[in-house]
Amino acid sequence: MKKYFKEFDYPLFITYFLLSVFGLVMIYSAGMMSAVNRNQGEPELFYKKQLLNVSIGLIFFAVGVTIPYKKYAKKRAMQLLIGSTAVLLLAVHFIGVSPGNSGAQSWLDLWKVRFQPSEYAKLTTIICLSVFLANLDKRGTIDSIKSYKPFVFLFAALIFSLYLEPDMGAILLFGTIVLIIILSSNISMKTISKGLILLTPFIIIGVIVAISKGLLTEKRLGRLSAFTNPFEDAENFGLQIINGYYAIGLGGVQGAGLGQSVMKLGYIPEPHTDFIMAIISEELGAVGVLIVLGGLGFIVLRAFVIGIRSRDPLARLMAIGIGSWIGVQTFVNIGGLSGLIPLTGVTLPFISYGGTSLVFLSFAMGLLINISMFVKKERKTI
Repeated sequence: MKKYFKEFDYPLFITYFLLSVFGLVMIYSAGMMSAVNRNQGEPELFYKKQLLNVSIGLIFFAVGVTIPYKKYAKKRAMQLLIGSTAVLLLAVHFIGVSPGNSGAQSWLDLWKVRFQPSEYAKLTTIICLSVFLANLDKRGTIDSIKSYKPFVFLFAALIFSLYLEPDMGAILLFGTIVLIIILSSNISMKTISKGLILLTPFIIIGVIVAISKGLLTEKRLGRLSAFTNPFEDAENFGLQIINGYYAIGLGGVQGAGLGQSVMKLGYIPEPHTDFIMAIISEELGAVGVLIVLGGLGFIVLRAFVIGIRSRDPLARLMAIGIGSWIGVQTFVNIGGLSGLIPLTGVTLPFISYGGTSLVFLSFAMGLLINISMFVKKERKTI
């Protein structure tokens, strides 16, 4: 591995690290009032917890960057990833908790550590699907519909588990990421079309059953209504979106100054989580927003470039999968805040408060840099 570390991707690491530190600062600023109001806590409550999360994330990053990405293609590694994901997603339905007002039983409390299995599942899905498609490509059966039965079964089980929580934001993310990885493989459009035709009846039945079983709860219908016109329900479901608009408007170009947000003083609930970009906009203006989006955009583009440059299908799919994860999650978060799509409660990568998300994104960044090192070394040997 020493010869590969000479190709360490410093720009990628520096961007990831600075975004995590920037998120730490903004969590301190945005979460002060929420921390004080929560059981008369101290203002630094969320900051201290996220500082610990960043530290653990760096350890996971080191693990991700050290283990060669090809190790994940081994049978035992695949069995461990799939098995552990299945156990955790199953456990959440029996001993899971629903923190705050999320309404979703999607967390586990393990030895005083709160853990969200769906975040782990994002990482394992990217790795396992990449290995699966790369193996099909190697065997020359990537265009055989029958070859996809194991994946379709496992993915259907994953989506069903997320529906039972329920976590619609995660389902949207998983579906989009998986589609991007499949489109990035060597599978032909003819095979993709056949697969979609075969799956369409099952998708329609699934949607009908989900709706009939209470998928469209009052809260979700309210979010859909607020998405179309938040001002029609300004006192209820539209309130958070409207206050987010106010925060963006108050910030202007340069912002009111770090720590000077008004909307975090009870107008936006839990502003340090999925609505943290509204506080960034208010305090640091369009400049702060562009810095965050620029950093995240750089990571996404670099991940895609790494994937495109690789001659190894496994490296290509893993890199593009990680880039898709960060890119899609950023779009869903900003889209909900700006009114482009309905609110889902999805956090902003590296910036929002949340240990599970940051830790596994950190591991993914380590894996991405590991792939980058191998790709650079590979290109030098041509």
